[in-house]
Amino acid sequence: MAVDLKNRCVTDRRRFSLQASVLIILAVACSQSACQPKRQSERLTVASAGRISSLDPALASTTGALQVLSALGDTLYIRGNNGDFEPQLAASKPEVSLDRLSITIPLRRDVLFHDGSRFDAKAMAFSLNRFLRIGSQRYLLSNRIAAIETPNPFEIRLRLKQPSSSIESLLTSPYLTPVSPKAYANHADRFLNDRFIGTGPYTLSSFRNTQQRLLPFRQYWGAPPNNVGLDLINLSNSTALFGALISGEVDVLLSNSIDEDQKRALSQRAGKTLLQESKGPAMNITFVTLRSNSPPLQSQTVRRALAHSLDRRLISTRVSYSQREPLRSLIPPSLRGGKTEPWPAYNLATARKLFEQAGYCKGRRLQVPFTFRTNVPSDRLMALTWQAQLKRDLPNCVQMTLNGVESTTVYKQLSEGSFEAVILDWSGSYPDPEAYLSPLLSCKRAKGNICEKGEAVDGGTFWTTPGLQEALTRSDMLKGAPRLQELATVDAIAAQGAPYIPVWFVAPKAWAQIHLNPPIFNGNGFVDLAQLGERR
Repeated sequence: MAVDLKNRCVTDRRRFSLQASVLIILAVACSQSACQPKRQSERLTVASAGRISSLDPALASTTGALQVLSALGDTLYIRGNNGDFEPQLAASKPEVSLDRLSITIPLRRDVLFHDGSRFDAKAMAFSLNRFLRIGSQRYLLSNRIAAIETPNPFEIRLRLKQPSSSIESLLTSPYLTPVSPKAYANHADRFLNDRFIGTGPYTLSSFRNTQQRLLPFRQYWGAPPNNVGLDLINLSNSTALFGALISGEVDVLLSNSIDEDQKRALSQRAGKTLLQESKGPAMNITFVTLRSNSPPLQSQTVRRALAHSLDRRLISTRVSYSQREPLRSLIPPSLRGGKTEPWPAYNLATARKLFEQAGYCKGRRLQVPFTFRTNVPSDRLMALTWQAQLKRDLPNCVQMTLNGVESTTVYKQLSEGSFEAVILDWSGSYPDPEAYLSPLLSCKRAKGNICEKGEAVDGGTFWTTPGLQEALTRSDMLKGAPRLQELATVDAIAAQGAPYIPVWFVAPKAWAQIHLNPPIFNGNGFVDLAQLGERR
């Protein structure tokens, strides 16, 4: 489909249609607000997108599941809303040995699991060892930890394979939420998906993959929740989520999965004090992955030409009304070390020059099959806009064809090299630059600039370069400013090779009814559900 950026393009026509739908929903919601039935419960209703298939910390991987775990469980440490590293189940900050190969963590003595059993060092060790055995993300620990020890009942010690600066942030990850050894005795080596027994401010009263009920844990060691309980509902339809918040059927909406027009409409209502709106730290980045192990994208010159051809500002404006911020790094700017921009900027003259050096533009055009995920609306809009922009800016140099594939199929086929160029996103497992650079760039076995085994293969780029893996490893052994400098060097090395094209980053938002407290995000990007309650 041809799209002319000088006139009203497909993206704009679709947006006009969505705006009309939003107006209709608003009108219906407003007309029905007077006859809304009275609430049958004092529990707050919190809505989000996507079903939850498991609440086992060893298996849960979606943002929605981790958000629920953050209310049902605790972690040893947490990043506060100001980004500070704060003890939670730990009694104080970790004690690090002089050689940095041993981390000793004193534990609180006043914590109970939801089944009444005591939280102690053995319980924490049980949970960590269980994660090491069956965790879907067990590499997070297995690459770092050599042994887990319990010197006394309320002290746990981690023996490291090598010094690691990022492990501090890793200890805030919901993946490491402890579970009751008593309740999980028969699930030490298998998943328990529909129940959860942890230490958090809420207990799980009931579970379905579309609805979970959370009730306050009366024996919680910390401050009690500000509400009498939560009904969490999961919807897959963006319009349904939007309409439910507007009509007052739900109290809080936690979702980045609603359409951009609807996000904008909710922000506008918040600007008129009709809703509470909160914004968290940007932990999600979107990028284009380029397969670099075969022509034509095996050429660094071609990859850099494509990188210079991407007009991020135009794409952000057309796709999201500039709600998604342009990104020229693999590190979100909300993290320490994430404010650099080493990746190629939009520059048509440079792009054309590089395409010509690669043998294009003079009677020959680069053919780029670009894959987008059909179940991610912003992907399709981004693909259409970039395709149209290339047709406008570089018609003699490059021709882009589009291919829509459902996301689960994309993820399954990435490591098989099925896609020459595909749009993806990534959220780090914990708030640290290493949680972005390592999963996207690590390589265990390489031949020249081609990775044959490692995360670069799993991510679909198959790209590496001599010295990159050593720099990644070295960065995690450094501290402070030297570490940040090494991380910036890794990002710059990758930017030069251009196996990815960073596109934008997304800050999570939450909206609440005006009579409630504004939602509060912690430094890991999750809403503190226990803080939700009536304004005072």
